[in-house]
Amino acid sequence: MAVTSLWHVKGSIKDVIDYIENPEKTVPNRDMQDFFDVFSYVKNPLKTNEGEYVSAINCLKETALQQMILTKKQYQKTGGYIAWHGYQSFKPNEVTPEQCHEIGLKLAREMWGDKYQIIVATHLDKGHLHNHFCFNSVSYLDGSKYNYSKSEQKRLREVSDRLCFEYGLSVIEHPKKAPSRPLYLDEKSGKPTRYNVYREDLREAINGSRDLQHMIKYLADKGYEVDFSGSHWKMKLPQYNHFTRLDTLDERLTPNFIQSCLKGAYKFGNYKARISYSPHMPEQYKNAWKPHQKTTGILALYYYWCYQLGIFPKGTDYKPTSPMMKEELRKLDEITAQVRYMSKHNISTLSDLHADREQNQSEMNKLIDYRQHLRNKVRRATPAEKETLRAEKQGVTERITELRKRLKYADGIEKRSAHIDDCLDQIHDTMENQRPNRQKQLIKTDRRREESLR
Repeated sequence: MAVTSLWHVKGSIKDVIDYIENPEKTVPNRDMQDFFDVFSYVKNPLKTNEGEYVSAINCLKETALQQMILTKKQYQKTGGYIAWHGYQSFKPNEVTPEQCHEIGLKLAREMWGDKYQIIVATHLDKGHLHNHFCFNSVSYLDGSKYNYSKSEQKRLREVSDRLCFEYGLSVIEHPKKAPSRPLYLDEKSGKPTRYNVYREDLREAINGSRDLQHMIKYLADKGYEVDFSGSHWKMKLPQYNHFTRLDTLDERLTPNFIQSCLKGAYKFGNYKARISYSPHMPEQYKNAWKPHQKTTGILALYYYWCYQLGIFPKGTDYKPTSPMMKEELRKLDEITAQVRYMSKHNISTLSDLHADREQNQSEMNKLIDYRQHLRNKVRRATPAEKETLRAEKQGVTERITELRKRLKYADGIEKRSAHIDDCLDQIHDTMENQRPNRQKQLIKTDRRREESLR
């Protein structure tokens, strides 16, 4: 079984030339770093058995990057995507390193070998063997640029599956779209991602209900929207546009399986879904948020949210019961960093935040203009002066980088404050919808007590 993926590498020809001249230089983005890493394995082959599992197609592996640059310059196509980077990953213990590299070379030759310069590197450092493909975005043959269309995506998967079949390897029968890498890692580590929260609440609903109607009511009381029509049942939280099929959360969650589980729990009563808030909130923060009113005191709003998530106070065993809040725990590091930023810079309201942002933007614009002035001076300076000017320019660049981070914090805080307001409104509405049902239940209980006393 092999999983494949391919993505473009953004950047400029200058980034590639700078890397060739100085491989130790920090590259502009993560995708380019991964791209360059494949070429660095040729010179520093710790992951490829001393370079044994690095091969080149239509170029020399030692000078592959230089040849790709010459191709781009030859056809005057130095803009746009600079390259394509992909992988082919195999099931653990299913292939040998030799087979893995051989299959990778065959796949690369069939997919791109007629027109493009390619490096194929097989990595042995993980629990699963996998191939990396890096190839030029411009054809050495006719100068055409590679277009990764849906038909190409399908062809890549089909060629990989056919090669696996030829080598007697397993093939994925019903392929699904893979989640993003951050989501995959969070899912793997057990963080409360959307799908993990769905699974947990779905398990509670099945275990706590004796028939389908009570299960639907349980999920509705938690705040979910459900669609149990057709052969694929679905659910979602209100902040998402699309439903999620239950059998994508777990392939066993078919309508027949769920109904059989409900029948098995028939002898037990129905549990009631509950959404609760943290009991540890200090009085000064209890009025920090009001339903359906935009909160302007964003620092107090953040504190309110942190208490509801169970982040404050430390050491409490409180856990949020709303699925909307559970998923927010995944963003704990971001929320904590934003609270620290507001506390450090004395930002309490949206007005403070806007003033902080305008000041940082103004300062950054001035520094960008000054940096350009320094660049012009460097061109006309003597060799001795250039060194001083470049050091000054580096200091200005570092200050600009810091201001960009502060502007990013400001944008993130404003967006999250609106998001927190929306989440709390939805949770409040869910709890209000539960309230009439609780009152009806209390009335029934009172009537039973009166009847028993007669």
